[in-house]
Amino acid sequence: VQLQASGGGLVQAGGSLRLSCAVSERPSSSYFMGWFRQAPGKEREFVAAVTWTGSRTYYADSVKGRFTISIDNNKNTVYLQMNSLKPEDTAVYYCAAHYYGSVYSISGYNYWGQGTQVTVSS
Repeated sequence: VQLQASGGGLVQAGGSLRLSCAVSERPSSSYFMGWFRQAPGKEREFVAAVTWTGSRTYYADSVKGRFTISIDNNKNTVYLQMNSLKPEDTAVYYCAAHYYGSVYSISGYNYWGQGTQVTVSS
């Protein structure tokens, strides 16, 4: 299983970006896809997750109301629409396939993409 994240870039505060994550094949044991992010000097943190059917979504409090996760399971692609971006959203964003346990926990994900840099200038 390979995950390819794209769509990062440099944007001004208040702007928008849409990240994409192309998945080569759905892992047989995966019910969720997630996005995480890691800022310099900080631990990787949960951002959002979605079921493969798109019926349920989960968000970190810090992005709720600004970010939207979605999935096109015909294309095996997960999206993260990010609006009203803030400088504190600056990080490398990773997509991942969940296989076990809490969707909020890094340990529950066993396939990871390479990451895409998002930089928000003030």
